[in-house]
Amino acid sequence: MRGRAGLDLIVPTLDFRLAAQFWDIADLPTAVLTNAIVGGTPAYRREFTQGDTPAGPEDFDDWVIRAVLNPGRPLFREARYLLAEEPELRDTALYHSVLAAIAQGNASRGGIADYLGRKSTDLAHPLGVLEDVGMITHETDAFRKNRSAYRIAEPLVTFYHAVMRPMWGDLERPGRAADVWSRAQPTFRSKVVGPHFESICRTWARWHADPATYGGHPSRVASGTVSDPGAKTSHEVDVAVFGRDTDERETLLAIGEAKWNDIMGLGDLGRLEHLRSLLAARSGAREQEIRLLCFSGASFTQELRDMASRDETIQLVDVARLYHGS
Repeated sequence: MRGRAGLDLIVPTLDFRLAAQFWDIADLPTAVLTNAIVGGTPAYRREFTQGDTPAGPEDFDDWVIRAVLNPGRPLFREARYLLAEEPELRDTALYHSVLAAIAQGNASRGGIADYLGRKSTDLAHPLGVLEDVGMITHETDAFRKNRSAYRIAEPLVTFYHAVMRPMWGDLERPGRAADVWSRAQPTFRSKVVGPHFESICRTWARWHADPATYGGHPSRVASGTVSDPGAKTSHEVDVAVFGRDTDERETLLAIGEAKWNDIMGLGDLGRLEHLRSLLAARSGAREQEIRLLCFSGASFTQELRDMASRDETIQLVDVARLYHGS
């Protein structure tokens, strides 16, 4: 029958730009916050929230309380049902624990094992199963091939394990959602929105940015860790953009840092310049060939704006550019 197929249609979830349109959210920071909770699953727009969308920044907190943390809405238990519906996930308690560890920021197998108090070798099977069913992704480090990071693929599952599951008893009692949401704000910003904003920035860098932004066409975008032998430490790079030269060898086009709540300034630029020097020295590339990307959900200082206006190798990307620009 395969030979008679007339259409092979795979329907992925909506990316952050399409999701904002689908949810009809005009305020872009609100669109980011909403996407950090419900992602791009179309069913959550109407069936699971009954058509309820945040009207704007002043309505977002109330929307979370009435549509997400409300035991009477279908979205409330959806993250739990996602695991229960997978026949391969027999020991649901173990898989929930693994997802909770990842949601708390433990991206390596060793970090997950330490969080759970288990041996790293014990997690090979559950991590493999979660990856097979699409619950998590396993991404290779941009700069260290022997290092990788696990991430939860469905934003709602991250939100559930970071915000809802630790306070589930309170949430099940009537009238406690507002108090829970108030206490969960620091966790929501650091464990949910921050990592999700970084993911949005990587998506933009790979699929929406103009190649002129990097001086070349991007072929791969990832996050990674850069060793700093002089300081005897390592640094995280939120966005690393790679392309290919005329000999089809992979080259580093740009590195970037993403901050959701912070106004970025010359200090952030200096950190990127230092990392660029380390990477250029290691690869033999010219420093000015590696462009610097500053992603901010807040804003940029005037000094940084002035610097970027004089140097095309420095690119500032705010929320408006993420959603509407290239």
